[in-house]
Amino acid sequence: MSLHESLRRIDEYRELNGFRTEPRQMRAAGPGKIGALRLGFSMRGGRSVLSDLYRVTPLLVQQALYWDEAMPELPICSIISIGGGILQGDRYTIDISVGEGACAQVTSQGANRIHQMDANYASQHQTVTLAKDAYLEFLPDFTIPYRDSRFINDTDLVVHEDATLLYGEMMMTGRKHHHASERFGFDLLSMTVNARRPDGRKLFTEKVLIEKGNETIDFAAVMGGYDAFANILCITPPAVAERIRERVNVNFGDERPRAISGVSTLPNGAGLMLRVVGVESYDVRAEVRNFWKVVREEARGKTLPEEFLWR
Repeated sequence: MSLHESLRRIDEYRELNGFRTEPRQMRAAGPGKIGALRLGFSMRGGRSVLSDLYRVTPLLVQQALYWDEAMPELPICSIISIGGGILQGDRYTIDISVGEGACAQVTSQGANRIHQMDANYASQHQTVTLAKDAYLEFLPDFTIPYRDSRFINDTDLVVHEDATLLYGEMMMTGRKHHHASERFGFDLLSMTVNARRPDGRKLFTEKVLIEKGNETIDFAAVMGGYDAFANILCITPPAVAERIRERVNVNFGDERPRAISGVSTLPNGAGLMLRVVGVESYDVRAEVRNFWKVVREEARGKTLPEEFLWR
């Protein structure tokens, strides 16, 4: 999908009605407001490498590093944003592909901050493509929407039936420690994932939509007073998914725990979905890491390294 096609598709989403006014400073999708990133991983000389890299600021990846002691063959790329956060009228596109038999991990340098807006919205379109026997961990850090911000993320996942993708979206209810009005103070947070096979067969669509003023978001069966949320998709062959499911424990006690998590089965034999709500980001991150560890062990026969002290 071309840049113009992805921008047009996102702009047609119903929830963006009322958020198409042009900013006074610089028009939406104007010069300097379109960030693009393309990462391609493939096997070369028996090694998985970053073989394709294209970047347009403010999105930046410098190079792939191999610092995972438990899986030293894994190239790791950290997406860096040099713009200090996402502003009104920004349009980002990210394209990640992993070739046959290759593996990779893509993460981010830190939280994705969506700044306050008085016009228009910000959007990001992502395409992730995995070939046969490919393996990808795409786990960006938390998205933090500031008060009065509007952000829409649209993601297409194209995964071969013999590949494994661990894809994560982690969100905060706002800058909860900044001011009480920041909690669910944003205008719009919309995150859609469409998954299919390379032959076009659709697997599922997953969508998180939070709009200002919707009190149901804080009901007991939704966020229930928690402030951090994670939606982690593991698209993997059914046999691998079954082994993962048998090992993952549900965290749901009688007393109010720091985090609540559960795993469910995705449609069409696509794999599993982990959902977590927690008090703080680190409570949710711990649940995600436990799931991530099991996925890697069952899909690749490798574990996670010891967690860094500063995490």
